[in-house]
Amino acid sequence: MTTLKDIAHDAKVSVSTVSRVLNDDHTLAVSNATRQNILDIAKKLNYTPVRARKADQSAAKAKSESPVIGVVVAQSIDEELNDPFFSSIRKGIEKEYAKRGLSTLHTFRLRSMDQGDLLKDMDGLIVIGRISPDTVEKMTNRMEHIVFINHYADEDLYDCVHVDFVKAADRAISYLRSLGFSHLGYIGGKEREHYFEGNAVIEDERQTTFMKRMQESGSLNMNDIHIGEYSMQEGYTLMKQAIHQGQLPEAFFIGSDSMAIGAMRALHEAGLHIPSDVSMIGFNDIEAASFSSPPLTTVKVYTEQMGEVGLKLLLERIQGRKLPLKVVVPTKLIERGSTCPTHERG
Repeated sequence: MTTLKDIAHDAKVSVSTVSRVLNDDHTLAVSNATRQNILDIAKKLNYTPVRARKADQSAAKAKSESPVIGVVVAQSIDEELNDPFFSSIRKGIEKEYAKRGLSTLHTFRLRSMDQGDLLKDMDGLIVIGRISPDTVEKMTNRMEHIVFINHYADEDLYDCVHVDFVKAADRAISYLRSLGFSHLGYIGGKEREHYFEGNAVIEDERQTTFMKRMQESGSLNMNDIHIGEYSMQEGYTLMKQAIHQGQLPEAFFIGSDSMAIGAMRALHEAGLHIPSDVSMIGFNDIEAASFSSPPLTTVKVYTEQMGEVGLKLLLERIQGRKLPLKVVVPTKLIERGSTCPTHERG
């Protein structure tokens, strides 16, 4: 490694003079020719100033250190177990974190968070699920870098990743109509907005989109809409209610695959066949959807990718990106055995 002494020897000046020239000290009484000669020799010998080496070392250290990131899950443990939509997002975050070789990831439940001290040591935060405006304000007052997943945060301030539920529901309804069905039913759960002390039921765009499309076609019947909780058990219970009340729809759009699998059992127990008696389409494309009997037609949501994208966005913000970004993850129709055209029904 080239030293100041090496440069001083070639330039035939003192080490002090070399140091002052390389540190851009214009108070030094030295000719321009001597100053330029020192700079030329330093360049020729590939000399790197000590402060530049320290800066490079600091940058390398900062780059190698893993940022401390928190993941806040708005849902309770029961909600997450009943609806794999949210646990799959979290899985995507964890997979991307491991893929990048990072090591400091903390996961919290919103309702068990210590609002005062919890966020002070975090470099960034990923929030999964819908939270109240007041909760958003409390979090953002303590944290600069936040990414919201499946929540419509202020797009002028924060990065967010979500699904266009209206477009996804339209895709399911249009598909059922393309098969020739006109009498459609809906089974779904309650969408909730969460805060530190609890939650409140809010609009579910799957349900409201279904109602709007039925109303537009003049076929809206509230008796064909059954709402409970997003769980397999509730799907089973609500389908039994639909069967019991009679005039069962020809096909159902069901707000989650878990509910759809529960609904399938209720139909089987009633001696009804899928899809010859009743067709159905689910939502999410969880792993069990392809193993149900029959395999479930569904609208696939790329939940793991939502988590991966959320982490990538957060790391970009921590590294200095200022412009907030909104990412809308697309959905895809997956055709399986739980649906068939009306002319193929038994």
